[in-house]
Amino acid sequence: MISTFAAAIAAHVSGLHGPALYAVVGLLAFGEGAAFLGLVLPGETAVFLGAALAAQGHARLAILVVVVAAAAVAGDAVGYEVGRRLGPRVRTGPLGRRIGASRWHRAETAIERRGAVAVVLGRWVGLLRALVPAAAGATRMPYRRFLVANAAGGVSWALAVSLLGYGAGVAWPQVQAWLGRGSMVLVAAVLLFLLGGRVRRRGTARRRAFGPHHDQGSGSQVSPQDAEQEEHAMCTAASVPSRPSA
Repeated sequence: MISTFAAAIAAHVSGLHGPALYAVVGLLAFGEGAAFLGLVLPGETAVFLGAALAAQGHARLAILVVVVAAAAVAGDAVGYEVGRRLGPRVRTGPLGRRIGASRWHRAETAIERRGAVAVVLGRWVGLLRALVPAAAGATRMPYRRFLVANAAGGVSWALAVSLLGYGAGVAWPQVQAWLGRGSMVLVAAVLLFLLGGRVRRRGTARRRAFGPHHDQGSGSQVSPQDAEQEEHAMCTAASVPSRPSA
């Protein structure tokens, strides 16, 4: 279901131009950090695709980057406010329990150990992108500190993903010119295979987050080894951002 939903959004975005493209991509980028919507919305993929379309004349890259950056920062600010207002209830409510105590523990541990750095690095790590803002609010990180880190992470993320997507969009006509019809079919098949694999992996991760066999806020804790692995993954993601599929 999640894979079908993501594919439907991608198909819708690919037919948009100008203000409509800015609005839809901006809303999806906003949803990535707002109230856990990033668990189900393919915001990063939409930004990448929107930038690729900008290279084809559907929109202006500079405007898209500004819209995405503003939306990402605003979305995380909403997530922070949700966590600040609900406090511990953010993880014990119906949705919080379905996400799982272990994932909340990882997000909160990252905030406690890394502080504002975790907010910046969390922007580059799939599940943490949706949970860190709320965890920062729930743990009462000072808002000014959160805002600076949120702006740094959101702007750098918007710029990097947009440039990657734009580069892919610029290169695509050249690939079409170099390859014949048969080769183009082969390339398209490979790209669809890679995109399908990425969507399946994202869908599996999200189903684990919401699946019936996941812990229901039972208070289970993550081992020190898992916490160290999470920190290592965040640092690696910050230094080499993962490239979403076109």
